[in-house]
Amino acid sequence: MKPIPITLRHIDYVIATAEGGSTAAAARMLNVSQPSVSLAIAKVEDHFGRPLFARTSGQGVIPTYFGHQKLSEFKALRHEAQRSLNPDISQNTVLNLGVFSTLGPRYAPALVRGFQAENPKMTVRLHEANLETLATWLEAGQIDVALLYDLGLPSSLEITPLADIRPYGLLPAAHRLSDRPAVSMADLLQDPLILVSLPHSRGYFLGLAQMQGINPKIAYETDSVEMLRSMVANGLGVGLLATDIPHELAYDRRPVLRMPLTGDLAPHRIALAKSARLRANPLVDHFCRFAQGAFAPGAALWQRC
Repeated sequence: MKPIPITLRHIDYVIATAEGGSTAAAARMLNVSQPSVSLAIAKVEDHFGRPLFARTSGQGVIPTYFGHQKLSEFKALRHEAQRSLNPDISQNTVLNLGVFSTLGPRYAPALVRGFQAENPKMTVRLHEANLETLATWLEAGQIDVALLYDLGLPSSLEITPLADIRPYGLLPAAHRLSDRPAVSMADLLQDPLILVSLPHSRGYFLGLAQMQGINPKIAYETDSVEMLRSMVANGLGVGLLATDIPHELAYDRRPVLRMPLTGDLAPHRIALAKSARLRANPLVDHFCRFAQGAFAPGAALWQRC
């Protein structure tokens, strides 16, 4: 990459000279020496091979025709540099948010809508992936923060807990257990299980069963929550989920029954993750505080969905 020979300081000296009418006035405005201003102008003029200023009889300077053209460009460049380098989070308008695929449809759109409603100058870009890919993106700085489950994440990530949610069972509407208020894992898994096949989710649900002394028969595996719900609705097996999906119809409009599970079951923790190795980002911190408020008990964000 070829280095840029003109710095923003050189541009500041040129603009100040034009506004002050002399190198002496520019030096006073910028609190530098007059020779420093003169040398900067000479360097810029040497770069272009054309004069930016013409001397007047009173030893002041006025911009040449070429100088007027360049001054307009320099002022625009300086404005853009100020905007780009401004640490104010209201000027850093893009937040790259990673989203774990099973959580995304339930929570991400409402979070984005609510955050942008409160911060209209900011834009959130969504990046969906599995947990391992999200962790890799966070470490590489490809995304700023990720909404995910706190399952098997590397210790190099800084975790902000949002909510603990209990797993639940899924049954077809006419299932033999459908009239109960809740069922045990043992009763549920007498039937073949349709399992979420995403690596950490798969281990979590199988671990729940094994902690109850159960080795479930797996009928099907899928990485799609809605595929799992539709398969259960069609009687192909029972399901286990943690993602809170309140509606009772699958994609094909067949009913599916959400069934609470009894017993002491390890919850799924929804969290935000960011890299602890990267420099603190005020915009990310601002989003994390917003998300914590959105997941607080009684928060209105999800009720407006």
